[in-house]
Amino acid sequence: MSFLTANWNNLALINYEINPKMLSKYLPKGTEIDLWNNKCYVSLVGFMFNETKVLGFKIPFHTNFEEVNLRFYVKRFENGEWKRGVVFIKEIVPKTAITFIANTLYKEHYQTNKMRHAVNKNGFSRTFVYEWKNDNKWNSIQLETKLDHSAIELKSEAEFITEHYFGYTKCDENTTFEYEVTHPRWEQLEVLKYNIDIDFEKTYGTDFGLLQNQKPNSVFLAKGSKITVENKRKIIL
Repeated sequence: MSFLTANWNNLALINYEINPKMLSKYLPKGTEIDLWNNKCYVSLVGFMFNETKVLGFKIPFHTNFEEVNLRFYVKRFENGEWKRGVVFIKEIVPKTAITFIANTLYKEHYQTNKMRHAVNKNGFSRTFVYEWKNDNKWNSIQLETKLDHSAIELKSEAEFITEHYFGYTKCDENTTFEYEVTHPRWEQLEVLKYNIDIDFEKTYGTDFGLLQNQKPNSVFLAKGSKITVENKRKIIL
C-alpha cells in the first residue's frame, strides 16, 4: 500500500536558474545536480492537495489543503539507470499534523503557516492564487492562464520540470532517504501573465534572497493528477 495518495491540482511552477554551487550543502549523498541544457534550476511551486489519504485513510480536516515549496532537481545512478528526483528546501502547508508527519517520518523540511488560495475564471482566462503568511505579511503567487490545456512537449523545459519521480532527503552527511512519487504525464496551461510577491530571504533563508529581484526563466501551470507517494527507503553510503 502506498504511504500517501492524493490529487495534486493546479501546480504553479516558477523556475529560476542559479549557480549549482549554491546547492552543494543541500545535496543528499549519492545524488548529483540534474541539469537541463546545462542550466541548474530551482522551482517555486504552489498547488493543491485534494482527497488526501495516508495509508488509505482520510484524516479529518486534512484532506484538502495548499502547499508551496521551493525545490531543486537531482539524479541518482542505480542498477544501470538514472533515477531523476527532487530535493525540497522547504515545504509550506497550513496543517500542523502534516508538518509533524512529514518531518518525523520522512525527515522533510515542512513548515506550518496560515495559507489561502483562489481560482477565478472568466470567458478568456483563469487566475490561480496561492498565499501564505509570514509574521504579518502575506506572500503571494498569482498566475493568469489560458482556458485550454495542452500536452507538455517531449524534451521541453516543462517536461524536465515535471518528469522527476523520486524525492531525496538529506538526513545527515552519510544517509539519504529516497521515496518514489507516481503520476501520469501532465498537461499544462499557458501563462498569460504572473505576479510574485514574496520575501524570499525571510521565507527560504539568506541563500535564496538573490531570487528576490531575479526574473524567472519560465512560468507555467500544470493541470496535475492523482499521485502516490511510496514508502521511503534509507540509503547509507
